Amino acid sequence: MIKLREQHEAFEREHLSESAMCVLDSKGRRMDEEQCPIRTDYQRDRDRILHSKSFRRLKHKTQVFLSPEGDHYRTRLTHTLEVSQISRTISGALNLNNDLTEAIALGHDLGHTPFGHCGEARLNRIHPKGFKHNEQSLRVVDFLERRHNSKYGLNLTHEVRDGILNHNGSGKPLTLEGQIVKICDRIAYLNHDIDDAIRAGVLKPEDLPTTFNDTLGASHGERINTLILDLIENSYEQDVIALSDERMEAFNALRKFMFEHVYLNKEAKKEEKRAEHIVEALYTYYTENPSHMPEERYEDYQEGEGIESIKDYVASMSDRYAVNKYKELFIPKFWLY
Repeated sequence: MIKLREQHEAFEREHLSESAMCVLDSKGRRMDEEQCPIRTDYQRDRDRILHSKSFRRLKHKTQVFLSPEGDHYRTRLTHTLEVSQISRTISGALNLNNDLTEAIALGHDLGHTPFGHCGEARLNRIHPKGFKHNEQSLRVVDFLERRHNSKYGLNLTHEVRDGILNHNGSGKPLTLEGQIVKICDRIAYLNHDIDDAIRAGVLKPEDLPTTFNDTLGASHGERINTLILDLIENSYEQDVIALSDERMEAFNALRKFMFEHVYLNKEAKKEEKRAEHIVEALYTYYTENPSHMPEERYEDYQEGEGIESIKDYVASMSDRYAVNKYKELFIPKFWLY
């Protein structure tokens, strides 16, 4: 067979930026594997994430708006795809490793709970060890998604795992590719959340201060284009991925505006108390009845994971699955018909 993987590895070494993370320089996997004759390790990581059950469940997990009426609101899956697209555009322009960038982007939110950040906040309050979705995303790929019953989960490379863990919070990804995903996550959600907020009637286009229009652009596409171009120009041949001071100031001001007018808006969040109640009720129920979990999670419980397996199961649920489980467990059947 033609040595396609070796050719691609050699191409990376010869043509990518000196700042790029070449797959030949990877710190490798936690468990050594026979390499694929066609795909590099980063390409295999991307494919493993894409084919995982956790990735498929993202299509029914909330981004911001709970149970929106309409087909055009973002879900956690479409958010992930937008992050991937923006990240790959920037990574390609900077001549970095697009395979690594894409793998991190596709895997960054695998650990998100049902009902978006309100589900995460409630699990963080009630679970003894707390809950952060970036840490859960790493747990998903390291443990919960099983390949051939491996104790190493998907057995991803060190750089992909690092990018997933450090895509939010105070941690800094080791690679420039991971840094790209970290800032593109924010670029994506701030802009598409404006779009969804306008669609939901929570915001009107004219509510956005004109200063944002002047600095970032007046439309969804203009803002993303402005931020992408600025990020590329400001990061070209640098050892850090960052916006210019002017754009970063405007970007942070936009984020503050969104928290004040959307993320903490009573109308946008009116269903969150009910969603949080569902998460806590399910968590409490399975804490008291662990044998009622699916076989795989109950085996984890018995083999020493204990209450961590309860958290894993509840966090893995899609919105609709959580609601249906709640109905099944707590609502008399004759009330449902």
